[in-house]
Amino acid sequence: MKIRLFAAALFSLGLAASAAASEARVILVGDSTMASKSGYGDALCARFTPQVECINLARGGRSSASFRAEGLWDQVQQLLRAAPATPTYVLIQFGHNDQPGKPGRSTDLVTEFPANMARYAQEVQALGGIPVLVTPLTRRSFKGPNLQNDLAPWAAATRSVAGQTRAVLLDLNASSYAAVQAMGQDEADTLAAGPKPVAASAPADPNKVEPQGTPKPLFDRTHLGDKGARLFSGMVADALRQATPKLAAYLPREAK
Repeated sequence: MKIRLFAAALFSLGLAASAAASEARVILVGDSTMASKSGYGDALCARFTPQVECINLARGGRSSASFRAEGLWDQVQQLLRAAPATPTYVLIQFGHNDQPGKPGRSTDLVTEFPANMARYAQEVQALGGIPVLVTPLTRRSFKGPNLQNDLAPWAAATRSVAGQTRAVLLDLNASSYAAVQAMGQDEADTLAAGPKPVAASAPADPNKVEPQGTPKPLFDRTHLGDKGARLFSGMVADALRQATPKLAAYLPREAK
């Protein structure tokens, strides 16, 4: 027990030292559309100047419920406690895995999902951080000329919670939906991690239930390759500049 406590203390000291060397911190909390290798999170972190410590804790397959149940939220709280004087922005985005049909992850849209998101925001505030609720990134499946937005209800719930908790809101669902609708299916397919298979008439069903950790195909219309990560991380960066002026100085615009 003493060894565990000593190790935990050393870890906390390391977190505090790292934060003290930074002028601000950004912590990313979410699912695979934000996570490393499959989402835009790492590309967003790369946009900050070195004065900002950006930590991507998003994990594939997680929902607003399972992220906490698996102990991942404990890491966020530990980071906030380790350096309370460092301005810390916690970006929180869920919805994809809260949808029905995903055992151990699905949440009720009317009660559980909003309660989970509100609790995240309130706990960040209680520990001195700034909660930033992000509406879920759109999927990229069209029906004829129209992009389907099956995540709209979760986006609406996130907007409502942000208003109730006075959290910062980044409406990524709205901005990503508009951009993907404008580009059309063929161009939207270039945002995936790999090219669309020539023999395939349609991608895998994005709502298909698979065990967590199952390797994803290179092409689907949910996850992102480098091009998609650059595009959507740019949208989040633009929204952050507007919604959090104190972070704007640390988010230089890319030269066009």
